[in-house]
Amino acid sequence: MHQNLPLPDSAPAQEVLDCLIIGAGPAGMIAATYLARYRRRIQMIDAGHSRARLIPTSHNCPGFPDGIGGDELLQRLRIQAARYGGTVTKGTVEKLEHDDEGLFTATYASAGTQEVVRAKNVLLATGVIDLEPALPNLEGAIRQGYVRHCPICDGYEVIDKKVAVIGTGKKLLSEALFIQTYTRHLTLFSLDRPIDLSDADRRLLQRREIEVIEEPVSEVRMEGNRIAALVGVGGTVREFDTVYSALGTTVRSELARTLGAECDRFGDLIVDNRRMQTSVPGLYAAGDVVNGLNQIAVAAGHAAIAATSIHHRLEKIRKSRPSVSGLAVAASEHTNIKETG
Repeated sequence: MHQNLPLPDSAPAQEVLDCLIIGAGPAGMIAATYLARYRRRIQMIDAGHSRARLIPTSHNCPGFPDGIGGDELLQRLRIQAARYGGTVTKGTVEKLEHDDEGLFTATYASAGTQEVVRAKNVLLATGVIDLEPALPNLEGAIRQGYVRHCPICDGYEVIDKKVAVIGTGKKLLSEALFIQTYTRHLTLFSLDRPIDLSDADRRLLQRREIEVIEEPVSEVRMEGNRIAALVGVGGTVREFDTVYSALGTTVRSELARTLGAECDRFGDLIVDNRRMQTSVPGLYAAGDVVNGLNQIAVAAGHAAIAATSIHHRLEKIRKSRPSVSGLAVAASEHTNIKETG
């Protein structure tokens, strides 16, 4: 029997949290479980748009040999975090500020009201937003695996199937070459965008026998919820089993960027991989918002590292200064001391 700790959401508004977690996808909820088990006062705020919720079945998530759907995985993680007091507040964080004492103040909208919470640390687990092609019944098609985004996750499921890949430029090229690990039946589309491939790119695709279609698509033929074919303006019909979107993502790193956190050219947050701390002391990140591989297993590792680092940082604050200020440990954040645990 596990002992339930006091719910972090029940803390009086004037109290300062040990850590505010923004985002309750896999990274956020795993971090919440760790921090709650470290007996830290936490709060999770989530807008309810986790990318994981649309996963039809993940077959490479550790511990689920028969696969697990995104909704079920999120529910299991939510139950696990809640067992130790890590509950979720539904809301959208609109502003994040960092004061001279090293404290963070977050303003969020919840149930039609604006709320404010203060914390010694913040963990961003805000993820990314997929840039989607203009296709009908898109969410239903994603949930059923007819439109996919990540061949690292599910390329195995399209072995020897007919696959369309939608995108432009180097992203389209690299996605197509990766998917060829699983099937030779590939056709590339840009829909209504310039395809932006160099002559060298085109020669490479020709050598790999990958067809490139640049004419606009005039019709998307459906069979129930399945995208069965794309029809060109000239009337050519091409049938597929699966459509991959290679249009990229928008990284939800704007809260960190307003605080001056360092990002790469795509907007992914750059972190110290030993601690998962951004360039802003006390601001951590985990999951898809971090530059690297967007995978559930990676998010879990990020969350464990970040939560443990936050726990150690709080201990340093407590030992160095009996106040809530984080400035006393700022200099020690960059020492090369191996963390225990």
